[in-house]
Amino acid sequence: MNLLTSDAIVQLTLWLLAAFSLASWTVILLKSWLFMRAGRQNRRYARGFWQAGNLADAQRLAQQSRGMLAAVSRRGFAVLQAPADEGILLEHGRHGQMLLERAMRDEVQGQQRRLDSGLMLLASVGSTAPFIGLFGTVWGIMLALESISASGSVELDVVAGPIGEALITTAVGIATAVPAVLAYNHGLRQARRLGVELENFAADFVELHTGS
Repeated sequence: MNLLTSDAIVQLTLWLLAAFSLASWTVILLKSWLFMRAGRQNRRYARGFWQAGNLADAQRLAQQSRGMLAAVSRRGFAVLQAPADEGILLEHGRHGQMLLERAMRDEVQGQQRRLDSGLMLLASVGSTAPFIGLFGTVWGIMLALESISASGSVELDVVAGPIGEALITTAVGIATAVPAVLAYNHGLRQARRLGVELENFAADFVELHTGS
């Protein structure tokens, strides 16, 4: 059995699964790095923020820090530092606290989208790769049946090649899907955990600076 000389459809199926696997592992590595870095930066910033002596120190820390919590904090300080604009307030029918809440909510949602990016690809690979592998299996069985029909023989050497190729596509499809599904579930939990941290911090920031 030589995959390099196998049927074109089988080769196309295997190349497609290989591309899916490469894409999913790229996302897995990038998201793992992002989640690890975001968690570390958030912990460092939250510790420094709540230990700041005053508002000016906290604002300087936000400007000097990296990470999602720092970005949310900078958005909040930007609203607090903005000059009063009655036109904006009247246009939206909201007072300063509502504007601050909306600005921070928008920033949290933007960071949440960043956390979620790529997870849909993992979900798609996990749900489609087994069926692509199954397609290769069905195609291989069809080739085996054609070989039997053409030769009029059911000897092993007639059907071994197509059946072997069919089994390989099934195995590759499963091997592509399993890591993608596991990574999607783990990534979704990490994204939700970090998202809750952002939401809680934004709520505390609003309460701290509005005295509510």
